[in-house]
Amino acid sequence: MEIRQLRYFVTVAQTRHFGQAAERLHMNQSPLSQAIRQLESQLGVTLFTRTTRRVDLTPAGEAFLRDALRILDSLDAARERVQEVGDGRSGLLRIGSTGLAAYRQLPQLARIVAREVPDLVLRYVPDLLTPASEAALAEDRIDVALLRPPTRRTDIVTRRIARERLVAAVPEQHRLAADGPVGLHELRDEDFVVYGTKESVVDAAVTQACLAAGFLPRRAHEVAETSVMLTLVAAGLGVALLPESALALRVEGVRFVSVADDAHVELALAWRADNDDPAIRVLLSALEENGFVAPLNDPLDPAPVLPLSLGGLQ
Repeated sequence: MEIRQLRYFVTVAQTRHFGQAAERLHMNQSPLSQAIRQLESQLGVTLFTRTTRRVDLTPAGEAFLRDALRILDSLDAARERVQEVGDGRSGLLRIGSTGLAAYRQLPQLARIVAREVPDLVLRYVPDLLTPASEAALAEDRIDVALLRPPTRRTDIVTRRIARERLVAAVPEQHRLAADGPVGLHELRDEDFVVYGTKESVVDAAVTQACLAAGFLPRRAHEVAETSVMLTLVAAGLGVALLPESALALRVEGVRFVSVADDAHVELALAWRADNDDPAIRVLLSALEENGFVAPLNDPLDPAPVLPLSLGGLQ
């Protein structure tokens, strides 16, 4: 049995007329009649009763029509699904991200995809430092990453998402907690809680910013996670400098204070240059149209600096 035979049968069943069915199928009536008889022979049943004026379905034909319609509908749906996958409107993308991006930018990305490309499924791999994201991209464990440039691999393509200012996290009763924006030089004598890895772009940015302010931060406590960092700050064991994405977190005993210095880190969308998955193109287009990433035709690849929204905090 062939698919064309099912389509022939359904067309005759719907028109109840071989001549009209042949016209709809853009073929001659004789080969259509022959194809239906061949189908009946293969099935071992009579599908139509034929008179000079009328063509009717037999009980076997009625039953077969229901199955034929279901089969053809399934085939049409399968064709639509594979076309959606082929043009990137459907399928799966594995998204890696830094820990803080998971609180602020990743929800924004997820909302855009849910609205613009609802059939595209995202699987999230959070808490990856930039080198870990690069390795995961190279080893095909993720498809796209939200990471902090610069990247070390030349086969990774990036598009800037945001330029985030650093904010200071201080204990609630700290001397600077109630003041306005703090200058980094005012933290010169403080103990710092920092990320305890040389691979952290944020840690490198904090060190560079403090050096620009005339001092080397005193690394009193080194941690692996932001949640632990803020817990130590709340306990009064030091201060911390973090990207403003940290404002999405609320930890009792911690006050976020804006920083007057031009200290910042960037966040970018990254993928492997040779990854030709059309879903990445569709994702990038949706994100660009919604202002999540900078336009490709901008030679400086600018992204707006996210507003420092501290609410009622200083």
